Amino acid sequence: MAKIDLIVRRAKLDGKDVDVFVSRGKIAEVKPSAESLEPGDARVEEAYGLQLMPSMTDAHVHLREPGFEYKEDVESGLRAAAWGGFSNIMCMANTKPVNDNDSVTELMLDKARKFWPKGPRLFPIGGLTKGLKGEELAPMAELARAGCVAFSNDGVPVKSTELFRRAMEYASDWDRVVIDHCEDPYLGVAAGVNEGEVSSRLGLAAQPDVAEALQVSRDILLAEYLDMPLHLAHISCRKSVDLIRFAKERGVRITAETAPHYLVLTEDYLEDEATEYDTNAKVNPPLRTKDDQQALFDALNDGTMDIFATDHAPHAGYEKETEFDLAPCGISGLDTALSTTWQLVADGKLKKDAFYRAWTTGPCGIFNLPVNTFQPGDPADFFLFDPEEEWTVVPETLYSKGKNTPLLGRTLKGRVKTHFIQGKKIV
Repeated sequence: MAKIDLIVRRAKLDGKDVDVFVSRGKIAEVKPSAESLEPGDARVEEAYGLQLMPSMTDAHVHLREPGFEYKEDVESGLRAAAWGGFSNIMCMANTKPVNDNDSVTELMLDKARKFWPKGPRLFPIGGLTKGLKGEELAPMAELARAGCVAFSNDGVPVKSTELFRRAMEYASDWDRVVIDHCEDPYLGVAAGVNEGEVSSRLGLAAQPDVAEALQVSRDILLAEYLDMPLHLAHISCRKSVDLIRFAKERGVRITAETAPHYLVLTEDYLEDEATEYDTNAKVNPPLRTKDDQQALFDALNDGTMDIFATDHAPHAGYEKETEFDLAPCGISGLDTALSTTWQLVADGKLKKDAFYRAWTTGPCGIFNLPVNTFQPGDPADFFLFDPEEEWTVVPETLYSKGKNTPLLGRTLKGRVKTHFIQGKKIV
């Protein structure tokens, strides 16, 4: 065995007590805990029976820097990621200026190296079109060389199918995947509430589920015609799930994500007496129905839905403290994602293997990112987790600048106690 640098003792993995041996930032061995141990020169970290979990990957985050640092910046966003259990963060291009040239990409990466040199790792997503205007393709070669791992027009759907096709083809030349925000550009764009009985009773302008499904249909047909991969962002409704499942049965190279808030909340939250018109629950696509939520659970458990992603979208408090129609869409999610989704496992709604796939092997496989499966040679990215620790979601317990979550005031279970990336303790 190679020289051991770190030993994590008496951690729980799959219900068993294990010791983890790390060498040069990689997993050397995981074996049943020994009564006695000769650590040599290795550092020893006592886990005291805490749960050992592989670090997670979030493929859809808004870090806001450059341009909107009052909402979030690279330093604060990665802090929330570190305490949230994430080792890999993919950040969207809707900054100011837009990440559509290598200078913006390099600024993001420089900030990450400056403030979090040991990780979490930052992987920028390049703009699909210049200025996200949907008129002219961004310089993908330049962005790929600078470090962008995928391309997306983020929350601005590309209206031109011809342009979107060319974007997929050029991205493929650089072995990059396009991520699409699926929303018909003419049907209730960014309304923030689902069209149906709830929106009617509340008197709010709304977006129907078909607005998402129409764009999903277009993307599936293009991916099938071109025989190229395409990733669908933040899927929220049954219609989309059914289309994706049918496409996968035909062998279409489609992958898809959903976000934790769609599994924890439904549109009913917005007309509950205590939370009526809560702008912290205004998100795009909007919270949907209980039936849509069940479809997402089924899709995660049977593998139709590939991954989780938070769609972490921090905003300043005053931006959300306004009328519902005027408030920006977005939920801050890095701090709460682990606790909420692990609770779904504890409640029997989400299979444990689906949880791990959705947060680890799934996104890393799609975007070619480093992943730990606790096999020898894997990156030593893991955290110790207390699944029983209760904590209340209040601004003071959130590491992100963004306090805009509809979970404010709730008590959650499960907290990261310490986090290692490549064998180095980061928190």
